[in-house]
Amino acid sequence: MSCLVSILIPAYKAEKWIRETMSSAIHQTWPNKEVIVVDDGSPDHTFEVAKSLESRFVKVVKQANTGACGARNKALSLAQGDYIQWLDADDLLHPEKISHQLAKAEDGSNSLSLLTSAWGKFFFRPQKAKFDPDPLWRDLSPVDWIMTKFNDNAWMNPAVWLVSRRLAELAGPWDERLTSSGDDDGEYICRVVTHARDVKFVRDAKCYYRIGTVGSLNWNMERSEKSLNTLILSLSLSIGHLRSLEDTARTRTASINYLQTFLPYFYGNESLLKKLYDMAEELGGTLNPPKVNWKYRPIEMIFGPNVTKKVINNWRAAKLLARGNWDRLLLNLTG
Repeated sequence: MSCLVSILIPAYKAEKWIRETMSSAIHQTWPNKEVIVVDDGSPDHTFEVAKSLESRFVKVVKQANTGACGARNKALSLAQGDYIQWLDADDLLHPEKISHQLAKAEDGSNSLSLLTSAWGKFFFRPQKAKFDPDPLWRDLSPVDWIMTKFNDNAWMNPAVWLVSRRLAELAGPWDERLTSSGDDDGEYICRVVTHARDVKFVRDAKCYYRIGTVGSLNWNMERSEKSLNTLILSLSLSIGHLRSLEDTARTRTASINYLQTFLPYFYGNESLLKKLYDMAEELGGTLNPPKVNWKYRPIEMIFGPNVTKKVINNWRAAKLLARGNWDRLLLNLTG
């Protein structure tokens, strides 16, 4: 099979990483590929760096800032491939990632199988990436894949997926209302899985998820009212995708567990917490109120939830950035 694979890279303020990311796409051993980069109005030199790598099969375009979902949709509108490989601008693909996934795949114009892969977290050195298998690292039916995601708080970054043209068309574009939710990829992949016949995990295929950057710190407890409302919308849509496949006691329980996982992000916002409690009640269950770790309770008692959220978020960010700086130092020392 010699199907065309479109590797789609949305980019915003990624001048530090975009060359390495594009290189990992360009050097895929799968020969029939195109790389499309959409710079989403970056104020830095992302576009210029990406443009320097343009070639007969690498296309770089620039648009006014619309957010990650809008940039992905623009890239998708330009794609000609039988398969779609999503790749964020700071992540990397193993050279044989796509080749391994397509080794026994069907024609992308007809396939209803979603292909996934192993993935590892890294700061600056992908060769030191940590691969931590979770319950999604296996072949699953669509219902079981979403239920596993919900029940086990399991996640796969977008670079993992290889989506057939048929599935991409059935699922439709990324939902641009969810750009600020932090969960736009979660809703999108649940929607793709809803249209799939099965989800096939290809263990030998690998990709690398960069952590410790500004972008990867988006998941924090300090979130605006707007982003929290869009997060509720994303959760509601994802639950709806699961229930469209199977609306039973076990899928409703999984949906309640999913809401419980995200509850801490609404800590201190009683009006939005009520929306989640109402959603759980409609599903036939209840949620446990969010609580902070015991070591933060004195701060909560004295200063209240808003200050506590700032402290928790800043402490987590500081630890992550310290680990990243240490890894960068080791990179500089070892070359």
